[in-house]
Amino acid sequence: MEKLWSPWRSNYIESFKQKKEDDSCVFCRAQKYSLESDDCLVVYRSEKCFVTLNLYPYNSGHLMVIPNRHTSQFSSITADEMKEIMDVVQLTMKALELAMKPQGYNFGANLGKAAGAGIDEHIHFHVLPRWNGDTNFMPALGEVKIISQDLLVTKKNLITAFKEALKQN
Repeated sequence: MEKLWSPWRSNYIESFKQKKEDDSCVFCRAQKYSLESDDCLVVYRSEKCFVTLNLYPYNSGHLMVIPNRHTSQFSSITADEMKEIMDVVQLTMKALELAMKPQGYNFGANLGKAAGAGIDEHIHFHVLPRWNGDTNFMPALGEVKIISQDLLVTKKNLITAFKEALKQN
């Protein structure tokens, strides 16, 4: 039998088992860092939400739009927050187009653990760039996804793309 190794997955699984020094919400903690910090993957901030790279991405450029206010309930998002979140989703797609030129997107949210939310205590919306042929046998047979670009390189490219996208608006 062939063995395909994905050692980053074990780090991810172990991170849930270990008690953290700071048990606060990972998304709330991310708001404390500057965009320039290599200690977080935030690429854009607005008044009511922010955009960060997914630490365990499905594809290169897998982003999440996250309200600043800590909530797990979709129904608790205010109309003002929802408008800004959707505006930032549009801006995010524009930045991804500039930086990565995807051919399509997956966009949505997993609401609750039962729906697949890895972090269910703070609602977030996924924006995944997609390309024709980006799915292949590796994830289907080997449960391995190949991410072709370092996250910090992607972060720097996207920060630049967000600045350019804002100029074009």
